[in-house]
Amino acid sequence: MPENEPEPWEYWLYLPNDLRAVTISRRTLRLILTMHGLIGLVDVAELLATELVSNAVRHTKGPAALRVRWSAGVLRIGAWDTDPEPPEPPGPLEGLPDAEDGRGLALVRACADLWGWQPLTRHGDRGKYVWCELAAA
Repeated sequence: MPENEPEPWEYWLYLPNDLRAVTISRRTLRLILTMHGLIGLVDVAELLATELVSNAVRHTKGPAALRVRWSAGVLRIGAWDTDPEPPEPPGPLEGLPDAEDGRGLALVRACADLWGWQPLTRHGDRGKYVWCELAAA
């Protein structure tokens, strides 16, 4: 690892199924990125985390979690939830209405360098993890 490359790090924030979790996630993410000197990524990262956590809380009945990981100049933001069903494929941003609903993953696709999802099974519990990545400029 080059001398000027920061060490990898990772944080998990476990969340109840409560819409207030979206605000808590956004503020926690801002603090994490600021403390690690990644203030240039904060605005886009907050938007992406808001969309991912909002989907996890609004469209499932169980708890959720926000995961933030930095490694090799890439920030990965993800949301875990208890619903094993895949997320709805995002449509084009320009064709979406101005309403709040239905734009989440289209915004993620438009703003992130890469995004995806994977099903998860642990101790008999099922769910999914939806993630996106931002490369440091």
